[in-house]
Amino acid sequence: MAFANRVAVAGAVLALGLAPALAACSSPNSSPNSSGGSDKTIALLLPESKTTRYETFDKPLFEAKVKELCSDCTVKYYNADQDEQKQAQQVDTAISEGAKVIVLDPVNGGGAGGMISAAHDASAKVIAYDRFIDGADYYMSFDNETVGRLQGEALVKAMGGKGGILMLNGAPSDPNAAQFKAGAHSALDGKVTLLAKEYDNPDWSPDNAQKYVTDQLAKIPAKKIKGVYAANDGQAGGVIAALKDANVKKLPPVTGQDAELAAIQRILAGEQAMTIYKPIPIEANKAAEVAVAIVNGTDVGTTTDYKGVKSFIFDPIVVTKDNVKDTVVADNFYKVADICAGAYADACKAAGLS
Repeated sequence: MAFANRVAVAGAVLALGLAPALAACSSPNSSPNSSGGSDKTIALLLPESKTTRYETFDKPLFEAKVKELCSDCTVKYYNADQDEQKQAQQVDTAISEGAKVIVLDPVNGGGAGGMISAAHDASAKVIAYDRFIDGADYYMSFDNETVGRLQGEALVKAMGGKGGILMLNGAPSDPNAAQFKAGAHSALDGKVTLLAKEYDNPDWSPDNAQKYVTDQLAKIPAKKIKGVYAANDGQAGGVIAALKDANVKKLPPVTGQDAELAAIQRILAGEQAMTIYKPIPIEANKAAEVAVAIVNGTDVGTTTDYKGVKSFIFDPIVVTKDNVKDTVVADNFYKVADICAGAYADACKAAGLS
């Protein structure tokens, strides 16, 4: 997928220092910079909490950046817990509480049109965050087809040639999932063989991924599985758990996405082949900058066009055992002490991290 004015992220130095994630929220919470009665209210609506990035990174990063840029802004936060109807109600609540900007990561991008209309009827602007929504005022995400293509290319390389794979995609309701799948197929088709019908995980659940692979192992000899395409790290964890439960001694290469801490540890231990690192601070900070610019009536900066929506598109990065140190560690996404804790100390030492 080609985009003009792409925002480069490779090599960016990011400072997080985040505290452990808060429990998932299903009701609004004002950020510490809430001044009460502010006419600069910004709503952040995230889709679910099973993917660890949202509560651990997106929410605190966004809130911190808004606080830094706008002392009199108020952030209202909502998590939909993968419930589309609940998210629609949360949008209505945000509007009733005076939100001038709604930063929305939809449970179902294709079904979010009513939320866009409700916001626009209330003269609020909508930033489609991480997942595209037709009719939004702005959109920001990573190049999703490139994510899938990089995953597919890495899997083929790790397999060392042709072979049979299992394929686990994201939720059909998530527009990003279709883009990941398309990108993956562009790299996998003609080079590998699907051993079973590919699985579209309805809620990205690691438990569903584990059950799917367990079911397939009851029908397919483990030795025939030469690789597994897992669209994100949560599913990769479920895949690997199923393989281990089946006493598979030599794990096939498994892909992932999101650079979750557990995935980085599995990569160093040789259990997961790769992940896609999407520097979330780049995305969360840009969303905060645009939201604050909107409420302050200032310029949001240079955008590109994606399906008729003003957009900011960022580049993903492949992480393998060979470049953990040069990516997530160099960017302070994780501290070495956190990655190398406990059972992973020896693997870290072998990789030159400690």
